[in-house]
Amino acid sequence: MLVIDGSYGEGGGQVLRTSLALSALLGREVRIENIRAGRAKPGLAAQHLAGVQATAKVCDARVDGARIGSMELEFAPGRIRGGAFRFDVGTAGATTLVLQTILPCLLVAREASAVQITGGTNVLWSPPQEYIAHVFLPAIGAMGADACIKCLRPGFYPKGGGRLEARVTPLAAPLRPLAWAERGELRSLTAFSVAEGRLPAHILRRQIEGAREALGPVGLRAETAHPESASPGTMLTIAARFECGAAGFSAAGERGKPAETVGREAGEQAACFLERTASVDLHLADQLLLYAAIAGGETVYVTEQITEHLRTNAWVIGQFLEAEIEIDEATGRVTVQGVGLPAGGGAI
Repeated sequence: MLVIDGSYGEGGGQVLRTSLALSALLGREVRIENIRAGRAKPGLAAQHLAGVQATAKVCDARVDGARIGSMELEFAPGRIRGGAFRFDVGTAGATTLVLQTILPCLLVAREASAVQITGGTNVLWSPPQEYIAHVFLPAIGAMGADACIKCLRPGFYPKGGGRLEARVTPLAAPLRPLAWAERGELRSLTAFSVAEGRLPAHILRRQIEGAREALGPVGLRAETAHPESASPGTMLTIAARFECGAAGFSAAGERGKPAETVGREAGEQAACFLERTASVDLHLADQLLLYAAIAGGETVYVTEQITEHLRTNAWVIGQFLEAEIEIDEATGRVTVQGVGLPAGGGAI
């Protein structure tokens, strides 16, 4: 049984998520120790537990230690299967992170999947559903992954209650590598402004105006959503798509924070990125790493910032796979020699 130290490096939930995904993909038993040991509340929180339970469901795993606060988990995977699934985080914990945990497994299942996850869709410290739909999924789509999401109801902190629906088609061939050393021309720049339905509609416009002010003359397309949810909340997410690259930037509203400030925060992040030459944002750099490692061939992309998340994720992947991962600290260039995991759940 492979043993993973959950306190290594960044020591957060990404160690758990990557370990679960690779354990299921490879059919390899794993014990994860010191889960989130450095956090104020160490061990499994509701969102992490939901990820464990979801992964166990899609690969018929035997699990020991799956409870709130647990700092050690044993996970013995079985056969990966697709189909219809429903999962509930039970809090405003991120539905998007639960989806990212199980998505690699569903891509190699033998049948298509339809997944509904209830919880938070637009919450801090996790990718909002707009980022997943318009940045992350198109990026892995360029590698051959066929998945899409729809937000049936947004979920904000503290009550959550949002619902995300994902549809995943199994891979017919191994993932293709990305050649994103240079991002090329900007293809689209879109702001997604959302405010819960009981809040004034003018918030949507003001968030967009704040983003446009920060971005200057760069053309910014805008989409708005004003649905009702269990808790009030607002967010603005900007998605940038390039010939060979993608990036996203978000800011959330809070009581006493002007809507223009929300938009300006996301806009300033996007403007800073556009002034540079990186092909992916710092979060996508981390999220793509597992897919690059299981793809067939050499993936190259350039991140705006080397983070401890990225270094830690590379270490975790290296415990499971012989994929060569090189991270150039000076240039932000990430090079991955993928192992070519077969489609259909076959062994390497």
